[in-house]
Amino acid sequence: MADALLSVADLGVNLGDRWLLRHADVTISTGDRLCLVGRNGAGKSTLMKMMAGLGEPDEGSLWIAPGANVSYLPQAPTLPKGMSLASIVEHGTGSDGDYVAATHKAEAMLTRMGMNPNWMSDGLSGGESRRVALARALVKEPDVLLMDEPTNHLDLPTIEWMEEMLLARGGAMVVISHDRAFLRRIGNGTLWIDGGKLRRRQGSFDGFDDWAEVIQTEEATRLYKMDRKIAEETRWSREGISARRKRNMGRMRELDTLRQTRAQMAAPMGRSARMETTAVDGSGQMVLEAIDLTVTVPATRPGMEQGVGLDMRKSNTQSVDDRRILFNHFNGIIRKGDRIGIVGPNGIGKSSLVRALLGKIAPDSGRVREGFGLLTSYFDQQREALNGEDSPWTVLCPGGGDTVEVAGRSVHVKKYLEDFLFDSYKVTQRVRTLSGGEQNRLLLAKLFAEEHNFLVLDEPTNDLDMETLELLQEVIADYAGTILIISHDRDFIDRTVTSLLAFEGEGKIIPHAGGYSDYLERRVKTAERKKAKANKPTAKVERNRDARSAKLSFKDKHALEKLPGEIAALEDAIIKAEAELADPTLFARDGERFNKLAAQVTADKATLAQKEDQWLELESLREEIEG
Repeated sequence: MADALLSVADLGVNLGDRWLLRHADVTISTGDRLCLVGRNGAGKSTLMKMMAGLGEPDEGSLWIAPGANVSYLPQAPTLPKGMSLASIVEHGTGSDGDYVAATHKAEAMLTRMGMNPNWMSDGLSGGESRRVALARALVKEPDVLLMDEPTNHLDLPTIEWMEEMLLARGGAMVVISHDRAFLRRIGNGTLWIDGGKLRRRQGSFDGFDDWAEVIQTEEATRLYKMDRKIAEETRWSREGISARRKRNMGRMRELDTLRQTRAQMAAPMGRSARMETTAVDGSGQMVLEAIDLTVTVPATRPGMEQGVGLDMRKSNTQSVDDRRILFNHFNGIIRKGDRIGIVGPNGIGKSSLVRALLGKIAPDSGRVREGFGLLTSYFDQQREALNGEDSPWTVLCPGGGDTVEVAGRSVHVKKYLEDFLFDSYKVTQRVRTLSGGEQNRLLLAKLFAEEHNFLVLDEPTNDLDMETLELLQEVIADYAGTILIISHDRDFIDRTVTSLLAFEGEGKIIPHAGGYSDYLERRVKTAERKKAKANKPTAKVERNRDARSAKLSFKDKHALEKLPGEIAALEDAIIKAEAELADPTLFARDGERFNKLAAQVTADKATLAQKEDQWLELESLREEIEG
C-alpha cells in the first residue's frame, strides 16, 4: 500500500453567504497523479492553496507526512524584482526559500523552459513569470507537487517534455488544468468539485465525462423527486391547516429544511455559461491570400541572448545579419469556411503570421491580398483591445447605453455578461482587477457582439475552465464563417480545425490536413522513415539473402516503368496551375476557375507524394534483388 503524503479531512470553506466547499476529504499518496477539475469558481484553486498550507479553512484539517515537502505553482505567480532568474530558481523566495537547488540544475531547468538564466526578473511577461515559477516548482523535486494551470503560456514541445518528466518522477501530484490532452496523458485519478462537494474517481481521465454524467443524472433524478415531495408537503400544509386548524410544527419544520436543501442543491447547477455568435454574410470565396510573405525580427533583444531557449527554437531558425527570419516566402490562401489551426513552439512566429495577415504589422517582403466583404474579429492573446481602466460595461457599451446587439437582438449588458459567467458586482469593476480567465471571457463577449465573418483567435483557451472551453468549441462548430486559431491546447485544436499551418523551423510553414493528432501521427511516421533510411545499409545486408531469391512481379516492373513519367506529368501540371493562380486578377475575372485550380493543385500534390513514395519503395526493392 502506497505511503500517505498529504490529506485534508472534513474541510470546509465559507464565503459568508454560502459554503464554497463542505465536508471535503481526500488523501494523496505516493504515485497519485490527480486531476483537479470543476467549473470556474467551484473552489479548485482554493482547495489547492489549502493543500499547500497557504490558507486556513473554516472547518476541517490538513495533515502532511513528517519530512514530506510540498511545492506549489500558483495560477498567477509573482516574482521579486531585481533578481536573476537563476537566483530565483536556485534559492527560492518566500515560504520555500529554505530549499536550495544546485546551480546547474536551476540553469538547466530554466534553459529547458526557454529562459536565459542570466535574465533579470524585471519586465517579464505573465507567461515568462509562469515559466520561472514552474522551473522553481520542478527543480525542488517535491514529494507532493501542486500545479494550478501549468500548461498556460507553454508551447507544445515544452508541454510534451513536461508530460514525460512528470510521468517519470516519483512522489505525488495534483494538477488543475483545462488541457484535456495533458490530463489524459498524466492523470491516474480525478478529483471533481461540483456543487460544493469533492468527489474522487480512480483511473484515466478518459472516463471522467461518462462518470460525471451518471452522477449528474442521479442528482437530477434526486432533485425531481425532492421537488415532488416539496409540492406534496406544501399542498398538505395548506389543506391540513385549513381542515384541522392546527399546524403540525414538526412536519412544517421538515418542509422548511427540505426547501433549504433544495435551494442549496439547485444553486450550483443553475449557473452556466452561454455564448452565441453569428457570421455576417457577404464575403467572397477568397478570404486572404499571402503572396511571397517574409517577416523577420531582431535577432536579440535587451537582456536576451540569441539562441537561448527551446531546442527547436535554437536549431530551426535562420538569421540574416542581425535579423531572425520567422517565415520566408510564405504563400497560402484562406478560403471561405476554412477552419485552420496554427501550431509551433513559442517565439517561432505564429502571432506574427496572424498579425501580418491582418495588416497589423508590415512584412519585410511580399504582400497580403484581402477578399471583398471581409469583417474580422481578432482575439489577441495580449488583450490589447481591453483597457485596464474600463469596466466590462463600458467595454461592451463604449458609446454609452445599457444594451448590446447580439445575433440581431438587443440584450441588456448585465444579462449578456451573465451569459459569460460575470457576477453583477463585477460588471462595473475595472478590467485590470479581473482575473486572467475573466479578461478572456470579457474579450470573447466583446468579439461575439461584433459583426464578423472571419474569426481569428490567438490562444483563447488560457485560464478558461473545461465547461467554457466546451461551449466555445460548440460556438466554433456552429460558426458559418472562416476561423483561424493559434493554440497549444491539442484537444481544442483537434475539436475545432480541419487543417493546420505548422511552423517546422528554418522559416518554413507547412500545411497539413486534419487536426493536431493527425499531424503528430505523421511526424512520428516521418521520424521512423528517417531512422529507417539512416539504418538502411545494415537492414539491406540482412534482407539481401531473401531478396536475391525474389523477383519483381510483372505489376511492379510495369509500375517502375510508368511512375517516372506520371511523376513528371504531375509536377508539370502543378507548376502550370500555380503559375496561373499567381495571377492577382484571376479570382476577380473567374472565381470558379480559381477555386477549381486551387483544388486541383491540392489533389495533385497529394497524388504526387503517394507516387514518389511508391517509386522509392519499388526502386529500393529492385536494387536489393539485383544485389
